[in-house]
Amino acid sequence: MTKEMGAAIAVGRLSKVRLPVRGIVIAAAMAVALLAAQALGLLDDIIRRWDDIAFLSVQHMQLAAISGGLAILVGMVLGIVLSRRACRKVAEPVMQALNVGTTIPTLAVLALSMSVLGIGALPAIFALWLMTLLPIVRNTYIGILEVPPHLIEAATGMGMRPWQILWRVEVPNALYVIFAGIRTAVTVNVGTVPLAFLIGAGGLGELIFTGIDLSEPGMMLAGAIPTAMLAVITDFVIALVTRIVVPRGVMPET
Repeated sequence: MTKEMGAAIAVGRLSKVRLPVRGIVIAAAMAVALLAAQALGLLDDIIRRWDDIAFLSVQHMQLAAISGGLAILVGMVLGIVLSRRACRKVAEPVMQALNVGTTIPTLAVLALSMSVLGIGALPAIFALWLMTLLPIVRNTYIGILEVPPHLIEAATGMGMRPWQILWRVEVPNALYVIFAGIRTAVTVNVGTVPLAFLIGAGGLGELIFTGIDLSEPGMMLAGAIPTAMLAVITDFVIALVTRIVVPRGVMPET
């Protein structure tokens, strides 16, 4: 097992908690956040902005769903293509290019997107997509490369064609590592979406940054608390999907 493979699996193991326990933790975290807001005298201020929270939360989830969905689609396809023997020579340069992209500060990526695509949702989705792409590509690529060779040899011996080996042997055995990348990337995406407000894309960042500008902690928390809750719920949902989709035989904890 390579270091990259170990690190990819570790992502999943670090957050490996039984789903019922995770649900209890989420409920407890929400309760603590609300109690803290009440103790600070800000709960009424947050409740008063409920209509804004609901409207902006929908915008927030739309931005995260579109950019994250596109990143999953493109990332998995690119990772699979790079894992093919004919493309492995260019795989590392492509990974390094994506690595360079992730080292650029998020605000700079948003500014560059805005300079090319203008303001609004489109440049925000492009920037969020770009920042979400790398973990999915890398985990898909590494996960497929680390499929035990004897499984591929057995499939070849059974007369399977290359595309059958890919979809019936390689992808199912790499799914856990692939989902570890998706889980990390999409959860970070949800937490990054507030920055999209700076280029006119809307979302809960509107409450956060307006609250900072006006020195209104209640308004800022009205954006920050739902953002944190959405990120935690997203992580929970992807963990649930992972448990359903990934074959039990390739789950490390089983």
